[in-house]
Amino acid sequence: MRPNVIFVVLLAVGVGACRQDMHDAPRYEAYEANSFYADGRASRETPTGTVARGWERADDLFYTGRDSAGEPSEQIPMPVTAQDMQRGRDRYNVYCTPCHGILGDGQGMVVQRGLKRAATYHDERLRGVKVGYLYDVVTNGFGAMQGYAEQIPARDRWLIVAYVRALQLSQHAQVAEVPSDKRAELDRPATAPAAAAPAGH
Repeated sequence: MRPNVIFVVLLAVGVGACRQDMHDAPRYEAYEANSFYADGRASRETPTGTVARGWERADDLFYTGRDSAGEPSEQIPMPVTAQDMQRGRDRYNVYCTPCHGILGDGQGMVVQRGLKRAATYHDERLRGVKVGYLYDVVTNGFGAMQGYAEQIPARDRWLIVAYVRALQLSQHAQVAEVPSDKRAELDRPATAPAAAAPAGH
C-alpha cells in the first residue's frame, strides 16, 4: 500500500473511534416530561422579574410615551437636535409617507392608488394631541395602521413624532411666531441650486 492510502485508512479508523459523550449527554428536550418536578415538566418557568438581554425597559416614559400617572406625555423625553430632526425626517419618509404623504396630509402613494385615505396630521384633533399619544400610535398602531415597535427602535419613534410636530407647524405657523430678525427672509425668493460644472472643467 502507498503511504497516503495508509494514512487515509488510519484517519478513518481514528475518526470512527472518537467518543461523543458531550454530544450525547443526557438532556431533556423542550416540553419533555420529567417526573422529578411536581408538575411533571422538564421545562421550567423563568424566575419572576427575568429580563431578556437587551430588553430592559427601565424608563417607562421613554418606551411607552406615558407619564407616571399613565397619561400621554406632553413632552418628548430627550433633547432633539437638528441632526435628530433630519433622522426623524428620514425615518418618516421610509415608514410613514406611503400612507400619510410627504406633507402629512394623508395623501400618500397607497392612497393615490386607491386605498383608504390615512389620517392627516393637520386635522384639528391631531394638532392638539400630546406627543405621547402620537408615540403610542407609532408604537402600537391605530385602526387600520399597524404598530411599528418591531421595525422602528424607540428613539427613532420619538424622532418621527418630533418631525410630525414640525410638519404640523410648517402648515399652520403664523408670521408672528417667526423671530423678528428672521421675518425678512420669508419674502426672499428661493435660490435655485448651483448648476454642476461640466465634466473636465
